[in-house]
Amino acid sequence: MTTGTLKRSKEKKSRKSKQVVIVDEKSPLLPTKKHEADGGSDEFDGASFSGAVFNLSTTIVGAGIMALPATMKVLGLVVGIAMIIFMAFLTEASIELLLRYSRTAKSVSYAGLMGDAFGKYGRMLIQICVIVNNIGVLVVYMIIIGDVLSGTTSSGVHHAGVLEAWFGQHWWNGRFFVLLFTTLAVFAPLASLKRIDSLGYTSALSVALAIVFLVITVGITVYKLISGTVLMPRLFPNVTDLTSFLNLFTVVPVLVTAYICHYNVHSIDNELEDNTQIKAVVRTALSLCSSVYVLTSIFGFLLFGDATLDDVLANFDTDLGIPYSSLLNDIVRVSYAAHLMLVFPIVFYPLRINLDGLLFPSARSLNSDNLRFASLSVGLIAVVLLGANFIPSIWDAFQFTGATAAVCIGFIFPAAVTLRDRYGIATKRDKILCIFMIVLAVFSNAVAIYSDTYALFKKNPTQRA
Repeated sequence: MTTGTLKRSKEKKSRKSKQVVIVDEKSPLLPTKKHEADGGSDEFDGASFSGAVFNLSTTIVGAGIMALPATMKVLGLVVGIAMIIFMAFLTEASIELLLRYSRTAKSVSYAGLMGDAFGKYGRMLIQICVIVNNIGVLVVYMIIIGDVLSGTTSSGVHHAGVLEAWFGQHWWNGRFFVLLFTTLAVFAPLASLKRIDSLGYTSALSVALAIVFLVITVGITVYKLISGTVLMPRLFPNVTDLTSFLNLFTVVPVLVTAYICHYNVHSIDNELEDNTQIKAVVRTALSLCSSVYVLTSIFGFLLFGDATLDDVLANFDTDLGIPYSSLLNDIVRVSYAAHLMLVFPIVFYPLRINLDGLLFPSARSLNSDNLRFASLSVGLIAVVLLGANFIPSIWDAFQFTGATAAVCIGFIFPAAVTLRDRYGIATKRDKILCIFMIVLAVFSNAVAIYSDTYALFKKNPTQRA
């Protein structure tokens, strides 16, 4: 993702479509020579369709999937599944608007499109939102990895991590050391890659690991269904008063966060070998992820019922009442921790580019400045590592991020660009859809923030003198 609109540009012919594709000369996402530093002449020919699908799918499926079964506890199975599918269609519509206006404005980045529609401050606003959203998401990822591998203590109850359960408590499987080792051994090498297409294979592996989690969850649930130990799930929300009604809106930030991938769409589009495929890439990725989300929500909620925790992964630290329960618990937790490790660089990629655009808007391409590239990478990874070690609560922060930066990235900004309609290409249907998105986003998330704040103060009432 770059930070400006298109200026004087180069022309590059796509191998498959043979059409002329206009790309920004300063864009850090330009196809570049693989061996330029070594004096080689091999050219990057463009990302494949499958690689683009896996990269976008990996952007979508992150820690949000762990909270989706808990949304079923709030909404009930029928309404919850309907909302997951509805959010997928709404996400596709907002991405379509982004791509349509980007083509018309000849913008090769989300920031460039916002700059074209609203000037310098519009560009800066989207960059700040991406930075806030992605830092929050990466901190959540790292905290979950620490919880899974090293354990966590909640409300005075200690939940042993996988390494602690296997080897006992030692200094080398403590939280800080495990996260530091993971950062140096996994995050740093993957974050040093300059093209998002270079992460295609790790993205495919991360999607496979998410499917491993899903398959095991489905298998356990089916086994318990056959043995008759699964209770009938609640199909509809239980609304008894105004408070319980307002509580329904607390799931909105989770659903929004689960589908946020808009900040990587331009990056993936710019690297596609045939950029006419981007709409098919988006639809395929959203279909794949929606299927995973629906199945995870159904079987996760069936398995744990009203005992489903905000992070369903935490439910896998007890005896499931089936053969090899301990082994399956470990496989589920380790596979998903590995999935989050591989998702990390996909989310980190646009974070670094947007911070660079915010701090150095007139500098040369980030890919051609190794010192700036390394400095931003090291600084951001250090911030995330520190946040994961010192921030005590992740889910309140996760909901706050979803209700603010994420909803702006996913719905409010695409709708604002369309309503601004600088090129007069919006239809009446587009404008009605955009007004609906803005009203729904603002109202739902305002109620969600109010409900969370009310619950927090109710839990910790101020003592009167």
